[in-house]
Amino acid sequence: MSRIVHFEIHVDDMERATAFYGDVFGWTFEDWTEYAGMPYMGAVTGSEDVPGINGALMQRQGNPPAEGQPMNGYACTIGVGDFDSTAAKIEKNGGKVAMEKYALPGMAWQGYFIDTEGNTFGIHQPDENAK
Repeated sequence: MSRIVHFEIHVDDMERATAFYGDVFGWTFEDWTEYAGMPYMGAVTGSEDVPGINGALMQRQGNPPAEGQPMNGYACTIGVGDFDSTAAKIEKNGGKVAMEKYALPGMAWQGYFIDTEGNTFGIHQPDENAK
């Protein structure tokens, strides 16, 4: 069995994208441009003692997704401690709601957003009382 070990988020404006993901989720970034041969910022998404993966923001090599276009790729979902406060941070930092918060009954709250670069991502707050 093979697991996902890295993700890449394609971005138009590296500074804007690092600010968005840093401010909303507390991610930190390492400049890996020299290794990649293009603007490429390694994303540290949490400590090694917590399950999850790290990834990167990479310079988009083509047109951004068109508004209203269906998904064409993977949607990453980010675990959060408080759905509502995270959703407010997303919107405050220029993100938009793609799919309103909904319950996964007995498991969690889930919702989807569009980042400042036009990419769709989800947030997920575990909650046994979700209904």
